[in-house]
Amino acid sequence: ASDVPLPPLPKAIIAPHAGYIYSGPIAASVYARLKPLRGRIERVVLLGPCHRVAVRGLALSGADAFATPLGNVPVDKEAVAALAGLPQVSTFDATHAQEHSLEVHLPFLQEILGAFKLVPLVVGDASADQVAEVLERLWGGPETLIVVSSDLSHYLDYDTANRLDRETCAAIESLDFTRIGRDQACGRIPVSGLLALAKRRGLGVDTLDLRNSGDTAGPRDRVVGYGAWMFFEKERQNASPDPENADDYEQFARHTREILNEHGETLLHTAAASIEFGLEYASTPPIDITHFAADLQSPGATFITLKRGKNLRGCIGSSQAYRPLIADTAENAYAAAFKDPRFNPLQAGEVDDLSLSVSVLSPSSPMTFRNEADLLRQLRPGCDGLIITEGNKRALFLPVVWETLAKPEDFLSHLKAKAGLAADHWSETFTARRFITEHVTSRDLAYPAGLWRSRPLPGRA
Repeated sequence: ASDVPLPPLPKAIIAPHAGYIYSGPIAASVYARLKPLRGRIERVVLLGPCHRVAVRGLALSGADAFATPLGNVPVDKEAVAALAGLPQVSTFDATHAQEHSLEVHLPFLQEILGAFKLVPLVVGDASADQVAEVLERLWGGPETLIVVSSDLSHYLDYDTANRLDRETCAAIESLDFTRIGRDQACGRIPVSGLLALAKRRGLGVDTLDLRNSGDTAGPRDRVVGYGAWMFFEKERQNASPDPENADDYEQFARHTREILNEHGETLLHTAAASIEFGLEYASTPPIDITHFAADLQSPGATFITLKRGKNLRGCIGSSQAYRPLIADTAENAYAAAFKDPRFNPLQAGEVDDLSLSVSVLSPSSPMTFRNEADLLRQLRPGCDGLIITEGNKRALFLPVVWETLAKPEDFLSHLKAKAGLAADHWSETFTARRFITEHVTSRDLAYPAGLWRSRPLPGRA
Protein backbone atom coordinates (compact mmCIF):
# COMPACT_ATOMS: atom_id res chain seq x y z
CA ALA A 1 0.00 0.00 0.00
CA SER A 2 2.95 2.33 0.53
CA ASP A 3 3.54 2.36 -3.24
CA VAL A 4 0.04 3.66 -3.98
CA PRO A 5 0.08 7.35 -5.00
CA LEU A 6 -1.79 9.51 -2.50
CA PRO A 7 -4.59 11.72 -3.83
CA PRO A 8 -4.24 15.50 -3.41
CA LEU A 9 -5.12 16.47 0.16
CA PRO A 10 -6.61 19.64 1.62
CA LYS A 11 -4.01 21.64 3.50
CA ALA A 12 -6.29 23.95 5.48
CA ILE A 13 -9.95 24.54 6.29
CA ILE A 14 -12.12 27.28 7.74
CA ALA A 15 -15.10 26.09 9.80
CA PRO A 16 -17.53 27.67 12.33
CA HIS A 17 -17.55 27.25 16.10
CA ALA A 18 -21.06 28.02 17.37
CA GLY A 19 -23.30 25.56 19.20
CA TYR A 20 -23.64 22.33 17.26
CA ILE A 21 -27.39 22.78 16.74
CA TYR A 22 -26.69 26.04 14.91
CA SER A 23 -23.37 25.63 13.07
CA GLY A 24 -22.83 21.88 13.28
CA PRO A 25 -24.26 21.08 9.82
CA ILE A 26 -22.02 23.69 8.19
CA ALA A 27 -18.92 22.43 10.03
CA ALA A 28 -19.88 18.87 9.10
CA SER A 29 -19.92 19.79 5.41
CA VAL A 30 -16.18 20.38 5.49
CA TYR A 31 -15.24 17.73 8.05
CA ALA A 32 -16.99 15.04 5.97
CA ARG A 33 -14.55 15.87 3.17
CA LEU A 34 -11.61 15.07 5.44
CA LYS A 35 -12.35 11.35 5.72
CA PRO A 36 -9.58 10.38 3.25
CA LEU A 37 -7.04 11.99 5.61
CA ARG A 38 -7.68 9.53 8.43
CA GLY A 39 -4.40 7.89 9.36
CA ARG A 40 -2.41 10.45 7.35
CA ILE A 41 -2.71 13.56 9.51
CA GLU A 42 -0.36 13.56 12.48
CA ARG A 43 -0.65 17.22 13.53
CA VAL A 44 -3.55 19.69 13.54
CA VAL A 45 -2.73 23.39 13.93
CA LEU A 46 -5.96 24.87 15.33
CA LEU A 47 -6.45 28.65 15.46
CA GLY A 48 -9.49 30.45 16.83
CA PRO A 49 -10.40 33.97 17.95
CA CYS A 50 -10.35 35.16 21.55
CA HIS A 51 -13.82 35.56 23.09
CA ARG A 52 -13.15 35.57 26.84
CA VAL A 53 -9.75 36.72 28.11
CA ALA A 54 -7.95 39.21 25.86
CA VAL A 55 -4.48 38.38 24.62
CA ARG A 56 -1.86 40.20 22.60
CA GLY A 57 -0.62 38.14 19.68
CA LEU A 58 -1.20 34.37 19.66
CA ALA A 59 -1.46 32.26 22.81
CA LEU A 60 -0.43 28.64 23.25
CA SER A 61 -1.64 26.45 26.10
CA GLY A 62 0.66 24.97 28.70
CA ALA A 63 -1.51 21.85 28.95
CA ASP A 64 -0.22 18.45 27.93
CA ALA A 65 -3.58 17.48 26.35
CA PHE A 66 -7.10 18.74 25.66
CA ALA A 67 -9.89 16.51 27.00
CA THR A 68 -13.23 15.82 25.29
CA PRO A 69 -15.90 13.13 25.82
CA LEU A 70 -14.13 11.18 23.06
CA GLY A 71 -10.79 11.14 24.89
CA ASN A 72 -7.65 13.22 25.24
CA VAL A 73 -5.90 15.00 22.38
CA PRO A 74 -2.18 15.43 23.15
CA VAL A 75 -0.51 18.78 22.54
CA ASP A 76 2.39 18.57 20.08
CA LYS A 77 5.24 19.80 22.25
CA GLU A 78 7.78 19.49 19.42
CA ALA A 79 5.72 21.81 17.22
CA VAL A 80 5.20 24.20 20.12
CA ALA A 81 8.96 24.35 20.59
CA ALA A 82 9.33 25.34 16.93
CA LEU A 83 7.53 28.61 17.72
CA ALA A 84 10.10 29.65 20.31
CA GLY A 85 11.57 33.04 19.56
CA LEU A 86 8.52 34.44 17.76
CA PRO A 87 7.63 37.60 19.72
CA GLN A 88 3.93 37.39 18.86
CA VAL A 89 3.56 33.93 20.46
CA SER A 90 3.26 33.33 24.21
CA THR A 91 1.84 30.69 26.55
CA PHE A 92 -1.26 32.02 28.31
CA ASP A 93 -3.57 29.44 29.87
CA ALA A 94 -6.12 31.98 31.09
CA THR A 95 -7.29 32.74 27.56
CA HIS A 96 -7.74 29.02 26.84
CA ALA A 97 -9.63 28.15 30.02
CA GLN A 98 -13.13 29.09 28.83
CA GLU A 99 -12.48 29.57 25.10
CA HIS A 100 -14.91 27.61 22.94
CA SER A 101 -13.61 28.60 19.48
CA LEU A 102 -11.02 25.81 19.59
CA GLU A 103 -12.63 23.10 21.67
CA VAL A 104 -15.84 22.70 19.63
CA HIS A 105 -13.73 21.45 16.71
CA LEU A 106 -12.00 18.67 18.62
CA PRO A 107 -14.84 16.07 18.53
CA PHE A 108 -15.16 16.55 14.76
CA LEU A 109 -11.41 16.07 14.35
CA GLN A 110 -11.31 13.04 16.66
CA GLU A 111 -14.17 11.35 14.89
CA ILE A 112 -12.83 12.00 11.38
CA LEU A 113 -9.05 11.76 11.81
CA GLY A 114 -8.59 9.36 14.72
CA ALA A 115 -5.27 9.93 16.52
CA PHE A 116 -3.37 13.21 16.05
CA LYS A 117 -1.44 15.81 18.02
CA LEU A 118 -2.70 19.36 18.50
CA VAL A 119 -1.15 22.83 18.30
CA PRO A 120 -3.82 25.07 19.93
CA LEU A 121 -3.55 28.81 19.32
CA VAL A 122 -5.96 31.47 20.55
CA VAL A 123 -5.53 34.55 18.35
CA GLY A 124 -5.98 37.99 19.86
CA ASP A 125 -4.51 41.35 18.82
CA ALA A 126 -2.26 40.41 15.91
CA SER A 127 -1.66 41.32 12.30
CA ALA A 128 -2.29 39.07 9.32
CA ASP A 129 1.46 38.88 8.73
CA GLN A 130 2.10 37.81 12.33
CA VAL A 131 -0.43 34.98 12.01
CA ALA A 132 0.96 34.01 8.60
CA GLU A 133 4.48 33.83 10.07
CA VAL A 134 3.29 31.34 12.68
CA LEU A 135 1.49 29.26 10.06
CA GLU A 136 4.54 29.28 7.82
CA ARG A 137 6.68 27.88 10.62
CA LEU A 138 4.14 25.12 11.32
CA TRP A 139 3.22 24.45 7.66
CA GLY A 140 4.95 21.08 7.44
CA GLY A 141 3.98 18.56 4.79
CA PRO A 142 0.99 16.27 4.16
CA GLU A 143 1.07 15.21 7.82
CA THR A 144 -0.10 18.67 8.96
CA LEU A 145 -3.63 20.11 8.70
CA ILE A 146 -4.45 23.72 9.51
CA VAL A 147 -7.90 24.52 10.92
CA VAL A 148 -9.10 28.11 11.32
CA SER A 149 -12.18 28.61 13.47
CA SER A 150 -14.55 31.48 12.66
CA ASP A 151 -18.21 32.40 12.51
CA LEU A 152 -19.31 35.18 10.17
CA SER A 153 -21.77 38.07 10.68
CA HIS A 154 -23.47 38.40 14.07
CA TYR A 155 -27.05 39.27 15.04
CA LEU A 156 -28.27 40.82 11.80
CA ASP A 157 -31.58 40.13 10.08
CA TYR A 158 -31.58 37.19 7.69
CA ASP A 159 -31.36 39.11 4.38
CA THR A 160 -28.70 41.53 5.60
CA ALA A 161 -26.62 38.66 6.98
CA ASN A 162 -26.86 36.75 3.71
CA ARG A 163 -25.66 39.78 1.77
CA LEU A 164 -22.74 40.48 4.11
CA ASP A 165 -21.71 36.81 4.30
CA ARG A 166 -21.65 36.56 0.51
CA GLU A 167 -19.19 39.48 0.50
CA THR A 168 -17.04 37.64 3.03
CA CYS A 169 -17.22 34.48 0.94
CA ALA A 170 -16.09 36.37 -2.16
CA ALA A 171 -13.15 37.81 -0.21
CA ILE A 172 -12.11 34.35 0.96
CA GLU A 173 -12.45 32.89 -2.54
CA SER A 174 -10.21 35.66 -3.90
CA LEU A 175 -7.74 35.29 -0.98
CA ASP A 176 -8.14 39.02 -0.18
CA PHE A 177 -8.28 39.51 3.58
CA THR A 178 -8.38 43.30 3.19
CA ARG A 179 -12.04 42.97 2.14
CA ILE A 180 -13.12 41.38 5.44
CA GLY A 181 -14.27 44.00 7.96
CA ARG A 182 -14.48 43.73 11.73
CA ASP A 183 -18.21 43.02 11.62
CA GLN A 184 -17.93 40.25 9.02
CA ALA A 185 -16.15 37.46 10.95
CA CYS A 186 -15.27 37.01 14.61
CA GLY A 187 -12.23 35.04 13.45
CA ARG A 188 -11.21 37.74 11.01
CA ILE A 189 -7.62 37.86 12.29
CA PRO A 190 -6.72 34.15 12.01
CA VAL A 191 -8.67 33.99 8.72
CA SER A 192 -6.66 36.96 7.43
CA GLY A 193 -3.39 35.25 8.31
CA LEU A 194 -4.41 32.10 6.47
CA LEU A 195 -5.54 34.06 3.40
CA ALA A 196 -2.31 36.06 3.32
CA LEU A 197 -0.22 32.89 3.37
CA ALA A 198 -2.54 31.04 0.99
CA LYS A 199 -2.11 33.83 -1.56
CA ARG A 200 1.69 33.76 -1.24
CA ARG A 201 1.73 29.99 -1.64
CA GLY A 202 -0.76 29.98 -4.52
CA LEU A 203 -3.37 27.81 -2.81
CA GLY A 204 -6.74 27.07 -4.36
CA VAL A 205 -9.93 27.43 -2.32
CA ASP A 206 -13.33 25.73 -2.53
CA THR A 207 -16.48 27.00 -0.81
CA LEU A 208 -18.41 24.06 0.63
CA ASP A 209 -21.23 25.71 2.57
CA LEU A 210 -22.57 29.17 3.41
CA ARG A 211 -25.62 29.45 5.69
CA ASN A 212 -26.70 31.01 8.96
CA SER A 213 -28.58 30.14 12.13
CA GLY A 214 -31.84 31.10 10.42
CA ASP A 215 -31.28 28.20 8.04
CA THR A 216 -30.52 25.67 10.78
CA ALA A 217 -32.15 26.12 14.19
CA GLY A 218 -32.82 29.76 15.00
CA PRO A 219 -35.19 32.67 14.21
CA ARG A 220 -34.49 34.94 11.25
CA ASP A 221 -34.65 38.33 12.93
CA ARG A 222 -31.19 37.94 14.57
CA VAL A 223 -28.91 35.41 12.91
CA VAL A 224 -25.25 34.39 12.98
CA GLY A 225 -23.53 33.47 9.73
CA TYR A 226 -21.43 30.37 9.09
CA GLY A 227 -19.26 29.15 6.23
CA ALA A 228 -16.96 26.26 5.36
CA TRP A 229 -13.96 26.36 3.04
CA MET A 230 -11.12 24.05 1.98
CA PHE A 231 -7.67 25.16 0.78
CA PHE A 232 -5.47 23.05 -1.48
CA GLU A 233 -1.81 23.09 -2.41
CA LYS A 234 -0.92 24.60 -5.78
CA GLU A 235 -0.11 21.23 -7.34
CA ARG A 236 -3.68 20.00 -6.80
CA GLN A 237 -4.77 18.53 -10.11
CA ASN A 238 -8.48 19.21 -9.84
CA ALA A 239 -8.42 22.88 -8.86
CA SER A 240 -11.44 24.84 -10.03
CA PRO A 241 -11.09 25.78 -13.70
CA ASP A 242 -11.14 29.45 -14.64
CA PRO A 243 -14.34 30.03 -16.66
CA GLU A 244 -12.54 32.67 -18.69
CA ASN A 245 -9.76 30.24 -19.60
CA ALA A 246 -10.88 27.66 -22.15
CA ASP A 247 -7.61 25.80 -21.72
CA ASP A 248 -8.59 24.85 -18.14
CA TYR A 249 -11.75 23.16 -19.35
CA GLU A 250 -10.00 21.53 -22.28
CA GLN A 251 -7.34 20.14 -19.96
CA PHE A 252 -9.97 18.70 -17.61
CA ALA A 253 -11.94 17.22 -20.52
CA ARG A 254 -8.83 15.69 -22.09
CA HIS A 255 -7.57 14.20 -18.82
CA THR A 256 -10.99 12.86 -17.83
CA ARG A 257 -11.59 11.42 -21.28
CA GLU A 258 -8.27 9.57 -21.00
CA ILE A 259 -9.39 8.13 -17.65
CA LEU A 260 -12.76 7.07 -19.08
CA ASN A 261 -11.17 5.55 -22.17
CA GLU A 262 -8.93 3.43 -19.98
CA HIS A 263 -11.17 2.82 -16.96
CA GLY A 264 -14.72 3.61 -18.10
CA GLU A 265 -15.64 -0.06 -18.29
CA THR A 266 -14.42 -0.56 -14.72
CA LEU A 267 -16.54 2.38 -13.53
CA LEU A 268 -19.63 1.01 -15.27
CA HIS A 269 -19.13 -2.47 -13.88
CA THR A 270 -18.51 -1.05 -10.41
CA ALA A 271 -21.76 0.93 -10.61
CA ALA A 272 -23.66 -2.15 -11.79
CA ALA A 273 -22.11 -4.38 -9.14
CA SER A 274 -22.98 -1.85 -6.45
CA ILE A 275 -26.63 -1.92 -7.54
CA GLU A 276 -26.71 -5.73 -7.59
CA PHE A 277 -25.13 -5.82 -4.14
CA GLY A 278 -27.77 -3.36 -2.97
CA LEU A 279 -30.56 -5.56 -4.29
CA GLU A 280 -29.25 -8.48 -2.26
CA TYR A 281 -27.99 -6.80 0.91
CA ALA A 282 -29.74 -3.38 0.99
CA SER A 283 -26.44 -1.54 1.41
CA THR A 284 -23.45 -0.37 -0.58
CA PRO A 285 -20.63 -2.89 -1.01
CA PRO A 286 -17.42 -2.45 0.97
CA ILE A 287 -14.50 -2.03 -1.41
CA ASP A 288 -10.74 -1.77 -1.04
CA ILE A 289 -9.66 1.13 -3.25
CA THR A 290 -6.07 -0.13 -3.39
CA HIS A 291 -7.24 -2.82 -5.82
CA PHE A 292 -7.90 -0.10 -8.40
CA ALA A 293 -5.72 2.05 -10.65
CA ALA A 294 -4.24 5.26 -9.20
CA ASP A 295 -6.56 7.45 -11.29
CA LEU A 296 -9.56 5.75 -9.70
CA GLN A 297 -8.14 6.23 -6.22
CA SER A 298 -7.84 10.00 -6.66
CA PRO A 299 -10.77 12.21 -5.57
CA GLY A 300 -13.54 12.50 -8.15
CA ALA A 301 -17.13 13.69 -8.33
CA THR A 302 -19.65 11.57 -10.25
CA PHE A 303 -23.32 11.48 -11.12
CA ILE A 304 -24.91 8.13 -11.92
CA THR A 305 -27.91 8.20 -14.26
CA LEU A 306 -30.19 5.17 -14.63
CA LYS A 307 -32.69 4.76 -17.49
CA ARG A 308 -35.23 2.19 -18.61
CA GLY A 309 -35.59 2.79 -22.31
CA LYS A 310 -35.72 6.57 -22.68
CA ASN A 311 -37.22 7.11 -19.24
CA LEU A 312 -35.19 8.31 -16.29
CA ARG A 313 -35.10 5.76 -13.44
CA GLY A 314 -32.76 7.53 -11.01
CA CYS A 315 -30.02 10.13 -10.95
CA ILE A 316 -27.90 11.03 -7.92
CA GLY A 317 -24.34 12.24 -7.53
CA SER A 318 -21.71 14.45 -5.93
CA SER A 319 -21.23 18.10 -6.86
CA GLN A 320 -17.66 18.16 -5.50
CA ALA A 321 -14.85 15.64 -5.24
CA TYR A 322 -14.26 14.52 -1.66
CA ARG A 323 -13.64 10.76 -1.90
CA PRO A 324 -11.92 8.39 -4.35
CA LEU A 325 -13.50 8.32 -7.81
CA ILE A 326 -14.17 4.58 -7.61
CA ALA A 327 -15.84 4.88 -4.18
CA ASP A 328 -17.92 7.84 -5.34
CA THR A 329 -19.13 5.77 -8.30
CA ALA A 330 -20.18 2.84 -6.11
CA GLU A 331 -21.93 5.00 -3.50
CA ASN A 332 -23.80 7.12 -6.05
CA ALA A 333 -24.88 4.10 -8.10
CA TYR A 334 -26.50 2.60 -5.00
CA ALA A 335 -28.14 5.94 -4.16
CA ALA A 336 -29.45 6.43 -7.71
CA ALA A 337 -31.06 2.98 -7.64
CA PHE A 338 -32.52 3.01 -4.15
CA LYS A 339 -32.46 6.53 -2.68
CA ASP A 340 -33.70 8.90 -5.40
CA PRO A 341 -36.81 10.41 -3.76
CA ARG A 342 -38.56 10.74 -7.13
CA PHE A 343 -38.75 6.97 -7.58
CA ASN A 344 -39.51 3.83 -5.66
CA PRO A 345 -36.45 1.71 -4.83
CA LEU A 346 -35.27 -0.36 -7.79
CA GLN A 347 -36.62 -3.91 -7.98
CA ALA A 348 -34.74 -6.98 -9.23
CA GLY A 349 -37.10 -7.41 -12.18
CA GLU A 350 -36.06 -4.01 -13.59
CA VAL A 351 -32.34 -4.71 -13.85
CA ASP A 352 -32.18 -6.41 -17.23
CA ASP A 353 -33.83 -3.41 -18.92
CA LEU A 354 -31.65 -0.89 -17.13
CA SER A 355 -28.93 1.23 -18.74
CA LEU A 356 -26.62 3.49 -16.81
CA SER A 357 -24.12 6.27 -17.34
CA VAL A 358 -21.29 7.63 -15.21
CA SER A 359 -20.65 11.37 -15.51
CA VAL A 360 -17.43 12.77 -14.04
CA LEU A 361 -17.71 16.42 -12.98
CA SER A 362 -15.06 19.10 -13.08
CA PRO A 363 -14.71 21.29 -9.99
CA SER A 364 -17.32 24.06 -10.16
CA SER A 365 -16.42 27.73 -10.67
CA PRO A 366 -18.39 30.62 -9.12
CA MET A 367 -20.05 32.90 -11.68
CA THR A 368 -20.13 36.69 -11.31
CA PHE A 369 -23.13 38.47 -12.84
CA ARG A 370 -25.09 41.71 -12.43
CA ASN A 371 -28.56 40.30 -12.99
CA GLU A 372 -30.40 37.35 -14.51
CA ALA A 373 -29.95 38.59 -18.07
CA ASP A 374 -26.20 38.76 -17.50
CA LEU A 375 -26.19 35.22 -16.11
CA LEU A 376 -28.15 33.91 -19.10
CA ARG A 377 -25.72 35.58 -21.53
CA GLN A 378 -22.79 33.80 -19.88
CA LEU A 379 -24.28 30.30 -20.01
CA ARG A 380 -22.91 27.99 -22.72
CA PRO A 381 -25.68 25.69 -23.99
CA GLY A 382 -24.61 22.10 -24.34
CA CYS A 383 -21.47 22.69 -22.29
CA ASP A 384 -22.21 24.09 -18.84
CA GLY A 385 -23.62 22.22 -15.91
CA LEU A 386 -25.09 24.62 -13.37
CA ILE A 387 -25.52 24.72 -9.59
CA ILE A 388 -27.77 27.44 -8.15
CA THR A 389 -28.19 28.37 -4.50
CA GLU A 390 -30.61 30.63 -2.65
CA GLY A 391 -30.43 30.38 1.12
CA ASN A 392 -30.82 26.70 1.96
CA LYS A 393 -32.34 25.91 -1.46
CA ARG A 394 -30.04 24.37 -4.00
CA ALA A 395 -30.29 22.48 -7.31
CA LEU A 396 -28.00 21.10 -10.01
CA PHE A 397 -28.42 20.31 -13.70
CA LEU A 398 -25.90 18.25 -15.65
CA PRO A 399 -24.94 19.51 -19.13
CA VAL A 400 -26.97 16.66 -20.66
CA VAL A 401 -30.15 18.54 -19.63
CA TRP A 402 -29.48 20.96 -22.51
CA GLU A 403 -30.67 18.17 -24.82
CA THR A 404 -34.24 18.74 -23.60
CA LEU A 405 -33.97 22.38 -22.44
CA ALA A 406 -31.98 24.02 -25.21
CA LYS A 407 -32.71 27.67 -24.37
CA PRO A 408 -30.80 29.27 -21.46
CA GLU A 409 -33.97 30.85 -20.05
CA ASP A 410 -35.74 27.46 -20.03
CA PHE A 411 -32.70 25.74 -18.56
CA LEU A 412 -32.51 28.25 -15.70
CA SER A 413 -36.24 28.44 -14.98
CA HIS A 414 -36.55 24.65 -14.73
CA LEU A 415 -33.50 24.54 -12.48
CA LYS A 416 -35.15 27.13 -10.23
CA ALA A 417 -38.24 24.96 -10.06
CA LYS A 418 -36.09 21.98 -9.09
CA ALA A 419 -34.70 24.10 -6.23
CA GLY A 420 -38.22 25.03 -5.10
CA LEU A 421 -38.01 28.61 -6.42
CA ALA A 422 -40.40 30.53 -8.64
CA ALA A 423 -39.41 30.82 -12.29
CA ASP A 424 -39.11 34.60 -11.97
CA HIS A 425 -37.26 34.51 -8.66
CA TRP A 426 -34.27 36.81 -8.31
CA SER A 427 -32.37 38.31 -5.39
CA GLU A 428 -28.96 39.70 -4.49
CA THR A 429 -28.16 36.50 -2.61
CA PHE A 430 -28.80 34.21 -5.61
CA THR A 431 -25.58 32.40 -6.59
CA ALA A 432 -24.55 30.18 -9.48
CA ARG A 433 -21.57 27.91 -10.16
CA ARG A 434 -20.83 26.11 -13.40
CA PHE A 435 -18.94 22.97 -14.31
CA ILE A 436 -18.43 20.57 -17.21
CA THR A 437 -18.61 16.79 -17.43
CA GLU A 438 -17.28 13.85 -19.36
CA HIS A 439 -19.27 10.61 -19.30
CA VAL A 440 -19.37 6.97 -20.26
CA THR A 441 -22.56 4.95 -20.75
CA SER A 442 -23.41 1.27 -20.99
CA ARG A 443 -24.29 1.94 -24.63
CA ASP A 444 -20.57 2.60 -25.20
CA LEU A 445 -19.86 -1.07 -24.53
CA ALA A 446 -20.31 -3.75 -27.14
CA TYR A 447 -22.20 -5.84 -24.56
CA PRO A 448 -24.39 -3.53 -22.46
CA ALA A 449 -26.37 -6.48 -21.11
CA GLY A 450 -23.09 -7.86 -19.82
CA LEU A 451 -23.02 -5.23 -17.12
CA TRP A 452 -25.34 -7.34 -15.01
CA ARG A 453 -24.10 -10.46 -13.23
CA SER A 454 -21.02 -10.52 -15.46
CA ARG A 455 -18.23 -10.43 -12.90
CA PRO A 456 -17.64 -9.69 -9.20
CA LEU A 457 -16.85 -6.20 -8.00
CA PRO A 458 -13.06 -5.70 -7.76
CA GLY A 459 -11.77 -4.72 -4.37
CA ARG A 460 -14.57 -6.27 -2.32
CA ALA A 461 -13.37 -6.24 1.26
